[in-house]
Amino acid sequence: MTQSKVGPTTSPEDAGPGSRIPAGRSWLDRYFHISARGSSYGQEVRGGITTFMAMAYIVLLNPVILSVPDAAGHRLDGGEVTTATALAAAVTTLVMGFIGNVPLAMAAGLSVSAVMSTQVATEMTWGNAWAMCVIYGAVIILLVVTGLRELIMNAIPMALKHAITMGIGLFVCLLGLVQAGFVTSTGGPGGLPGVKPIQLGTAEVLTGWPVLCFSVTVLLIFALQVRKVPGAILIGIVGGTVIAAVIHQFAGLTKKDWGGHNAPEFPGSVVSSPDFGLFGSVSFDGLGDVGAISIGVIVFTLVLAGFFDAIGTIIGIGQQAGLADKEGRMPGLAKALTIDGAGGVMGGLAGASGQTVFVESTAGVGDGARTGFASVISGLGFTLCLFFTPLAQMIPPQVAAAALVVIGSMMITNAMHIDWSDPATSIPVFLTTVLMPFAYSITTGIGAGVISYVLIKAVQGKFREPGWLMWVLGFVFLAYFALNPIEQWLGAK
Repeated sequence: MTQSKVGPTTSPEDAGPGSRIPAGRSWLDRYFHISARGSSYGQEVRGGITTFMAMAYIVLLNPVILSVPDAAGHRLDGGEVTTATALAAAVTTLVMGFIGNVPLAMAAGLSVSAVMSTQVATEMTWGNAWAMCVIYGAVIILLVVTGLRELIMNAIPMALKHAITMGIGLFVCLLGLVQAGFVTSTGGPGGLPGVKPIQLGTAEVLTGWPVLCFSVTVLLIFALQVRKVPGAILIGIVGGTVIAAVIHQFAGLTKKDWGGHNAPEFPGSVVSSPDFGLFGSVSFDGLGDVGAISIGVIVFTLVLAGFFDAIGTIIGIGQQAGLADKEGRMPGLAKALTIDGAGGVMGGLAGASGQTVFVESTAGVGDGARTGFASVISGLGFTLCLFFTPLAQMIPPQVAAAALVVIGSMMITNAMHIDWSDPATSIPVFLTTVLMPFAYSITTGIGAGVISYVLIKAVQGKFREPGWLMWVLGFVFLAYFALNPIEQWLGAK
């Protein structure tokens, strides 16, 4: 491994693997180690803006996910959830930048929000649901403080770490294809012979101007990358938005044509006043009525959703950014994991669901981001969203989705590091990689990889090779996959 050459104010751990520290740097450069990690202010700003643009959709999407009524029949106000989502994302991403100093942006986790709306709110009030966020965040922080979370990350074999990166790449690509409408659900029972669960466009035909804008943006970004144009992803998104705006104007499209979300048209009002009505609405009253078993299952599910989704994302982004060493270990990991855990607490306090590291951070890393300065830029973008939410609606989701497909193509190149001739390696890698997109869950992919890895080692008689922690993880994931029958069994007692 290349040794880091560092100055008196920078440790090798802060600088990252293979870093070089030139003399005469500014205080900002020294604080974020921009030159040390082979980056520049331009790269960091581009990367931060690109990450923000790629994940700004969460400000509009999260209120939709959390629009279900709670057990008492109360629905959240959409404007309040929008403000809470932007606020929590801004605070946690800025903290990740200033303290964690890694190019990781945070926002309301889609998997966590899905659990909140489908499992948590149906059994309690939204105030109690925010309390569950605070509890699960505190549990993750405890795991970080005890060193267990970092131990788990370091215990994962290098081949599985590459598989996690590849799986996230395919997962991100599928997210982009679905968000753009390039791939859609058939709505049919996919388990039946001859019935396809997904299809190309609508009825196997690409229809509509938005899909065309997505396709043109993807090709534009690829063309810029082939020509090695700096900021290819950001330029592509901006160019795609301009093309979309022209088509929107002359083709007479409406917001509905773009999926009912963002439309490439100038908003009537640029500035809007934030509504902080949900902030501090956490309530622990009445949790006793829910039942200890239900609370335990909810916390366990939320911890798994936030814990392993973030682990997979951080590993993947750390490798792509060149911040990980040969064993896949990333400098400053403990800080990043602590902040990620605190995101659950912040999300609960703000009323926005648990915050976690977003896979869309890969878009910024792909555009050159290497330090926390990029996260600061992304965090400022979310801060502006508190007041300029209408402007974020100008970037169509189909255009932003193009960046996800491009990043997916970049992350799948980790396949070159896998020894495909060894079944003990290739089988867990295969399951990890394919189940993330196929099951639409990063956690599921990691779980399948861990279980198959320790099982194969056991079959080979190499019980000690995985290490005790991987065995523990294997049993934890077995419990995760068997969660429903276990819950039913406990409920029958």
